Amino acid sequence: MARQKGIIKLKGTIGDITFYKTQDGHLAREKGGIDASRIKSDPAFQRTRENGSEFGRAGKAGKVLRTALRASLLNAADGRMVSRLTQQMVKVIQADMVSDRGLRNVIDGEVDLLVGFEFNIRGKLGTSLFAPFVASIDRAAGDIGVDLAPFIPANMIAAPGGTTHFKIISAGVEIDFEAETFVESHSESAILPWNSVATPAISQANEVTPASTKPLFLALGIEFYQEVNGQMYPLKNGAYNALSIVKVDGGV
Repeated sequence: MARQKGIIKLKGTIGDITFYKTQDGHLAREKGGIDASRIKSDPAFQRTRENGSEFGRAGKAGKVLRTALRASLLNAADGRMVSRLTQQMVKVIQADMVSDRGLRNVIDGEVDLLVGFEFNIRGKLGTSLFAPFVASIDRAAGDIGVDLAPFIPANMIAAPGGTTHFKIISAGVEIDFEAETFVESHSESAILPWNSVATPAISQANEVTPASTKPLFLALGIEFYQEVNGQMYPLKNGAYNALSIVKVDGGV
């Protein structure tokens, strides 16, 4: 892969060179590679086929999780979140110690490896919200929630410049990775001032199927606002909003 220089940037293919644009700029690469039919049938590429199968499975699992959290992700995701989540799902699948290589899956893997995943690199929950919180998953009752005791926003929230207000959000998700279906519930606090006055206690409960046997996830986030003439506007169009997976129960 080579980086294009000069005033005129090319797109498309000329001869054996393909020119294209990415988040890293205008790039160029030489066409080539091994014939696809050979990869599908040649015994020498068995490992390649196994890796490809598991990577595809990771991509599908990531898509289901993203879709389940869509209501929360609309305001908190960076441009490379999809690829980062797929990479983490690959690690989840590779932790499967039961299935044969190429057949490893999320269910038999370690979904706990998703704890701490940040959906927005530009605004991480771990560097934005310092107020202690208690995350809980009650599988029997189907309750996925979070509680925050009263706290001083100016002391416990590292807000980007221009912030006047904020909101705490959470989402509980139950996912069937095999059927690619989910149950989701989400909550949000009132829009609260970012100042030196203690907040009220915040308690959010997100209901899913009671006694479910599927993996359960709790995502917690914060959204920033700027008040202008009495109106609340998402700060910088939500560029610094945070959302992170804070608790996981892998199922039974």
